[in-house]
Amino acid sequence: MSVSTLPEVPVKALAELGLHSTKPVHYQQTPKELVEQCVARGMGVLNDTGALCINTGEFTGRSPKDKFTIKDAITENTVHWNEFNIPMEPKYFDIIYDKMMKHMGNSELWVRDCYACADPAYRLNIRVINELPANNLFAYNMFLRPKEEELENFKPDWHIIQSPSFHANPQTDGTRQHNFAVVNFSKKMILIGGSGYTGEMKKGIFTILNYILPQEKNVLSMHCSANMGNDGDTAIFFGLSGTGKTTLSADPNRKLIGDDEHGWTESTVFNFEGGCYAKTIDLSEEKEPEIFRAIKPGALVENITFIPGTNQIDFSSKAITENTRVSYPLPYISNALEPSIGKTPKNIFFLTADAYGILPPISKLTPGQAMYQFISGYTAKVAGTEAGVTEPKSTFSACFGAPFLPLHPGKYAEMLGEKMRKHNVNVWMINTGWSGGPYGVGQRMKLPYTRAMITAALEGKLDNAEFEAHSVFGMMMPKECPGVPAEVLNPRNTWANKEEYDAKAKDLAAQFIKNFEKYASGVSEEILAAAPKI
Repeated sequence: MSVSTLPEVPVKALAELGLHSTKPVHYQQTPKELVEQCVARGMGVLNDTGALCINTGEFTGRSPKDKFTIKDAITENTVHWNEFNIPMEPKYFDIIYDKMMKHMGNSELWVRDCYACADPAYRLNIRVINELPANNLFAYNMFLRPKEEELENFKPDWHIIQSPSFHANPQTDGTRQHNFAVVNFSKKMILIGGSGYTGEMKKGIFTILNYILPQEKNVLSMHCSANMGNDGDTAIFFGLSGTGKTTLSADPNRKLIGDDEHGWTESTVFNFEGGCYAKTIDLSEEKEPEIFRAIKPGALVENITFIPGTNQIDFSSKAITENTRVSYPLPYISNALEPSIGKTPKNIFFLTADAYGILPPISKLTPGQAMYQFISGYTAKVAGTEAGVTEPKSTFSACFGAPFLPLHPGKYAEMLGEKMRKHNVNVWMINTGWSGGPYGVGQRMKLPYTRAMITAALEGKLDNAEFEAHSVFGMMMPKECPGVPAEVLNPRNTWANKEEYDAKAKDLAAQFIKNFEKYASGVSEEILAAAPKI
């Protein structure tokens, strides 16, 4: 389907935006057409399973310091301005916009109409305008796909305009450097320039939904994955990148609702997206068969390298970046739920990859502890993932998604607490990180053990288990769990030197307490009382 076989909606619509392209404009092209165009233009190659492999250029990840929100009458007193929500004056948006439109007038363009939010009551129509066919393929994979008859009268609520070849001038355009992502709630636009990284589009829409849904629709927006059992029980998995959110939600025995972004209404949990964006570093068919098999025609693989002399992906290679990824439509997962809407959750899992080896592999949280841990949003990076990191490094990201939260974290936490109580939801903390010592000494928790613990929680097999409280963090640890050796359930037992464990546990607790200081004034006594005890 190209512009020649459809009404000239895009061309007229682009003219209304002030975008008068002198080059071809391609509308609503199929994945096959987009892939062929990428390959023909030397913008990508196919791997041995037929997936398109591209290099996103200078940026292989998001650039949080270059993401701006226009500060105007709508946002001035509602956005929680901080290091992630960086204000920009409206005049700079206008300057950048005018320059971008002129620049893109000389570019071949790919236009896609799509939408976010699987629940029709919250549908958000999006028009994506790209300079690169691969980025338009990403939009096809990641957003929801309207039926052809819906395109005739399609009216976008928001626009995403991405021009990797357009570079801003920090002296005149109000940016920090040449690349930028600017969100304008008044004009309902996201401008992305100077970066070909596809994830900027996805997270731009997530950011606006995190603003609109809690305030205007009383829907809790969440950075989480979700799946559903055969009897309709929904489970939610919160976690920062690298904690296992995508891996653990892709359970062959459960229907996948989605792997990253969801809304929780009075009666449903629904996916914002139409696809998955999975990390591929160290991917194997044995460990993650669903993701591995999704790398096929139509999938878009980013920033990988091949095994020399072949077109087989070297999943272990970090030559370009550790943040190698694949995007694919949700139906590429064999057990994806369609439409991707589940019922109210029965179990919530907070995933952390604790590289210090302190937190238990599974523990049950009280509502107060759940709120405290939700606002903390803890994980720990291991040595080697960033320059200069030689030992585990704590990361705290409010509500497991601070860079994408325009409102104060307390707003999301308050909504989560209300829903947990109202629906009597179990909240579990799962440590997918280290056991028996910190990174470099202990071992990473085995994935089959983690899966067994989650399965036991989902199937109610821990309901009558005997629990003991963690001496510092207070969460309740089961003394036994089907499929898991009892000795690993209490992390202190796995350390050769118990005194060293106790000292390190107090060190980590102190980091939690220090991090929480910035939220303390805006939370209840119940949440404050759930802090770890030193």
